[in-house]
Amino acid sequence: MSDVTQLLHQIDAGDPSAADQLLPLVYDELRKLAAARMALESPGQTLQPTALVHEAYLRLVDNSD
Repeated sequence: MSDVTQLLHQIDAGDPSAADQLLPLVYDELRKLAAARMALESPGQTLQPTALVHEAYLRLVDNSD
């Protein structure tokens, strides 16, 4: 079982410290994916991988619907 899956199970079981451990793992993976994706963009692209991850996070947690 991956670390992420194990932490998700711990969160589901009510372990409050698991979420604190999960965020850095997920963030690092998302940043790697964003960097790989941004490397395929045309030269001159000003958006950075970190900014892309932050924008995605804000869209995911936006509850203003």
